[in-house]
Amino acid sequence: MGHDHHHEHGPDHGHDDFPGHEHGTLKSYATGFILSVILTAIPFWLVMSKAFATPSTTAIVILAFAAVQIVVHMVYFLHMNTKSENGWTMLALIFTIVLVVITLSGSMWVMYHLNQNMQPTIEQIKALP
Repeated sequence: MGHDHHHEHGPDHGHDDFPGHEHGTLKSYATGFILSVILTAIPFWLVMSKAFATPSTTAIVILAFAAVQIVVHMVYFLHMNTKSENGWTMLALIFTIVLVVITLSGSMWVMYHLNQNMQPTIEQIKALP
């Protein structure tokens, strides 16, 4: 009957020690920070240097860098990986992707229509009652 206690290894054996449940190390946070700075500096440089001829190309490249930066933040700062904890990691990833798609497409739609509607031509001004 004394076999029930052989699974306990001491007071430091807590329930937070899941195999895929890693806490961030200084190296992982530094890597995430450096990648975030690079992924912010490159689009900033692209805009300031006018590297692309058309603003739409610049916007698409910036959106691509933004998507990569979201993944960097999820991996290095939120510690999300492929190991699921009762399905919540996958659900959070799907929710994040849906929000990002809605936000980015909505932003592009609004900016396109603002550009179309906020600069009236002389003919449009003369046509006003």
